[in-house]
Amino acid sequence: MSPKNTQLGSILTAQNFIAPEKLAQALVEQQHSGKSLGDILLAHQYISQEKLAQCMAIQQNIPYIDLTNYPISPEKIRLLSEVQSRQYQTLVLTEQADAYLVGMVDPTNLRNQDHLAQILGRPILPSIITSQQFHDVIDECYRKSGQLDSCVEQVKREVDHHFLNHPQVNQSIDDTEAPVIKLLQTIFEEAVKMRASDIHLEPEEDKLVVRFRIDGELQQKIEADPKIASALIVRLKLLAGLNISEKRLPVDGRLTLNINNQHVDVRLSTIPTQFGESMVMRLLIQDKELLDLNKIGMDSELRDQFKKAIKSPHGIVLVTGPTGCGKTTTLYGALSCLNQRNVKILTCEDPVEYQIPGISQVQINEKIDLTFPRLLRAFLRQDPDIILLGEIRDLETAQIAMRAAMTGHLVLSTLHTNDAASAPVRLIDMGIPGYLIAATLRGVMSQRLLKLICTHCSEPYLPGEDELAWISATNTENLDNANFRHGRGCERCEGRGYHGRTGVFEFLEMTPQLLTALHQNDANNLDSLARASLGQHTLEYQAFRLALSGVTTLTEAMSLIGSIKS
Repeated sequence: MSPKNTQLGSILTAQNFIAPEKLAQALVEQQHSGKSLGDILLAHQYISQEKLAQCMAIQQNIPYIDLTNYPISPEKIRLLSEVQSRQYQTLVLTEQADAYLVGMVDPTNLRNQDHLAQILGRPILPSIITSQQFHDVIDECYRKSGQLDSCVEQVKREVDHHFLNHPQVNQSIDDTEAPVIKLLQTIFEEAVKMRASDIHLEPEEDKLVVRFRIDGELQQKIEADPKIASALIVRLKLLAGLNISEKRLPVDGRLTLNINNQHVDVRLSTIPTQFGESMVMRLLIQDKELLDLNKIGMDSELRDQFKKAIKSPHGIVLVTGPTGCGKTTTLYGALSCLNQRNVKILTCEDPVEYQIPGISQVQINEKIDLTFPRLLRAFLRQDPDIILLGEIRDLETAQIAMRAAMTGHLVLSTLHTNDAASAPVRLIDMGIPGYLIAATLRGVMSQRLLKLICTHCSEPYLPGEDELAWISATNTENLDNANFRHGRGCERCEGRGYHGRTGVFEFLEMTPQLLTALHQNDANNLDSLARASLGQHTLEYQAFRLALSGVTTLTEAMSLIGSIKS
């Protein structure tokens, strides 16, 4: 056993990072296997990468750098090529006098240190970083922007030589060496990596613009020669099995991809514009976590209320909110919770977004008159226990859904209203009698998506006078313990200050007062009674609480609250 290993073990126990008996087991295994002590501890999950790195820093008498909150400089990192960085598992962090401070996963390799000093032309000052953080930063820094530019240029050259218009090329959709395929593959990989929900291909007079929607905001990623637009559109249509000669009418299609071992459904939609076809692609990643009610940001009390409602033997449960607020995700989470072998579940959707084993899912097709009302009528003859209806759009659909709920079925559906309190009033406006709503409606969930502050560049923030005036005018919260923060903007969040989104929710239960008002068809008092029933458990309150705790910005909370009240 080497002195260094003994020293490392002593440091680990001195820091209370590992129990002595586990260290002893690891040392015994090291004697038999010859592996490093650190590798053994990590393999058995006796210690985290961060704690091991901290102890190794003490052992080597060098700094440990946590890259989570470190001000990363892409220019410095790119002093080493991506190949060099990955080969030596090293990042150039800062310039100090005539040397470079570098972060190394394994600073004990002195030969690597000598090679790096020769490559950089300066002495290096080693520090230790974790392997996970190294890969996160290197993947982010060397994102495929250069590869995108290269692929775009290749496609342009091929278009200029009329190669892509050759019939054999258009028919060979499996030709992975074709430049247009390489470009599309790179675009999709980049979009998935950046958590984009949509890809927009937008031809303009003198350029093609490719934009990604990330956390609800569009970000431009490519600006290219407009000549390549038709090549991309044709290839995507071929992959989706669409008619490539139809350019005058809107076209919808679908294809399935495997991107970085993730199953991705892509929904295509084209419209003819003055400069060519514009295409939007919705990316749906088949991730089981998306279908888990415990992982969408709903607090436990509200989640229990919602689960109680969806486990009713019959009735209607509605999820409301504007387009793109996550209603479908919540409904799929409800279905996953209810999906049992002794339960028959049927869905009619437009479109089917996630495929769930054990559930019969049907997609609306209005071209052949396969509409929500027609499918609902057919469903009632299929002996279902639970019906998911994609959306209640009109009186006919609402009436059939109510009838299904009255005859012993549980119906889950969506409705476009600003908040939960407006849902009963909307149903009355559609023409549904109040007594029928009272007999069937079990609850209404309303939701929004709120951008989260990037944890890598989050910093304290003092609200301005206008914001403080708004707070005092709209809230009575004590601000003594407020932790207002915002994102400074960094490489990981593309300078936006936000990274990811979470749901904010409110749930309207049917109180005796609400039921009485519905039986009396008292639409005038219905809204105020519903809001009184919600109390403080509103979307506005939830958003403001997240701003107070520094999870989101005050600006984001104000924007969401303004959209609800408008």
